[in-house]
Amino acid sequence: MIAVLKSDTTPQQKEHLLNWLKNMGLDVHVSEGKEKTIFGLIGDTSRVDMELLNSLEIVSSVRRISEPFKQASRNFHPEDTVIPVGDVKIGGGHFAMIAGPCSVESEEQIIEVALAVKQGGANILRGGAFKPRTSPYAFQGLKDVGIQMLLEAKKASGLPIITEIMNVRSLDLFQDVDIIQVGARNMQNFDLLQELGKTDKPILLKRGLANTLQELLMSAEYIMSEGNEQIILCERGIRTYEHYTRNTLDLSAVPVLHEITHLPVVVDPSHATGRASLVPSMAVAAAASEADGIMVEVHNNPSRALCDGAQSLTPAQFSALNEKVRRVREAIR
Repeated sequence: MIAVLKSDTTPQQKEHLLNWLKNMGLDVHVSEGKEKTIFGLIGDTSRVDMELLNSLEIVSSVRRISEPFKQASRNFHPEDTVIPVGDVKIGGGHFAMIAGPCSVESEEQIIEVALAVKQGGANILRGGAFKPRTSPYAFQGLKDVGIQMLLEAKKASGLPIITEIMNVRSLDLFQDVDIIQVGARNMQNFDLLQELGKTDKPILLKRGLANTLQELLMSAEYIMSEGNEQIILCERGIRTYEHYTRNTLDLSAVPVLHEITHLPVVVDPSHATGRASLVPSMAVAAAASEADGIMVEVHNNPSRALCDGAQSLTPAQFSALNEKVRRVREAIR
């Protein structure tokens, strides 16, 4: 349920209504917009007398929210959420260029890539320390050592870093990581999501291989229900009957999500296509769909990469891609 307050409501009146609602045992999400203030009521709203609430002098309208996701809904929070990551902002017209290797392989490699992608236009460095792999015999990442190497690359380049978490047990290792990524396979690991909701770090939540947008938003709701509202949604392709690409990139997800949620949406064309030759076209298309950022894999020597070399761009290719994305974003403004 949401209550829209009139524009001339005083701070004292807002505080009085807020206390009244909380005394009913409800949590109240307050969204202060340019034009209006919205109180989002969370909990057992059956005890709220809608007619009484609607009759209050300061209340403009009251309505129930039909979506199962509440805090992630744009009805609760009409303004775009903007997530600060160091000097970078994501959402609300701000754009993130996230780039780096699938896996951290050595300190020399990750620093070299970090400096190259920064020069090429990236403002956030990605790199996998913990690697979920289909085969138990494949390279699983350098784990805690990989995170330390990422931190060294952050020092060398000045770029904020994002890396994927696999389970709650390793959460302490992510204290100095700027954005924690939840991969597609963990999108519905609800225990992990709830623990991440207790942190104060931005969370990049990837859509699962066979999950609907509503399921993605319900996973975001798990995080938000614990207090963390800094969530970045990521479309990274879904599994269909097509085998020519690694997955099928659902770019329609970007405008749909922008309609129904206030959370920023980024696109990962590398995992979606699985082929470096297709990444630039899909990255440009993502920018044209008004995504809030792009996350691509870049390696200094893709043919010798320990993981996903086939979908990795070279630094030179990334720099050229960044220029195309910049032109597209200027064209659609």
